[in-house]
Amino acid sequence: MGNLRDATNEAGFLNGQFLLAMPGMEDSRFARSVIYICAHSENGAMGLIINRAQEMEFAEILVQLGVLDEQQVIMMPDRTRDFLVRNGGPVEVRRGFVLHSDDYLTDSTMPVAEELCLTGTVDILRAISGGRGPRKALMTLGYSGWASGQLENEIANNGWLTCQAPHDLLFDPNIDSTYDRLLAYMGIDPSRLATVAGHA
Repeated sequence: MGNLRDATNEAGFLNGQFLLAMPGMEDSRFARSVIYICAHSENGAMGLIINRAQEMEFAEILVQLGVLDEQQVIMMPDRTRDFLVRNGGPVEVRRGFVLHSDDYLTDSTMPVAEELCLTGTVDILRAISGGRGPRKALMTLGYSGWASGQLENEIANNGWLTCQAPHDLLFDPNIDSTYDRLLAYMGIDPSRLATVAGHA
């Protein structure tokens, strides 16, 4: 896991927003993806894909990091043992991030939006496994990143749709339907989404 001090804390206009991949998304790694933007500034952007499951399970991660042994994992409540780990993106795929409610704070916790924070240290995994974690949380391995101006260009070229990030959809573990439910939340018929950008 590692600290997040390299990520910007400067609020950009996309901080706390969802990105939805448009039907014409050329990069298959992001097809039908929903990304929560944690940091956005003139230097670039960083976000987490929230609707793709990671093959590695939470219990495996706890054992691999030495947080718990296999016997302790067996004794965890089902709700904790089955905590969904998501595939946050193609960058640093072995690095973990926990996006969570602001009722859990450590020195390495970064605020990312109102009532939401990001922590990337093992301490939060210990807290979650011991029932002392934040009220709401999601974990990813890896993240999605953009260089300066890259994300803005992709949005201008009709690669992404942006919208508010309702917390009930953000933390919902039923991720297979997240993309379609978010379109419905926005009142958008998927069949009417244009696959190419229009230019005046």
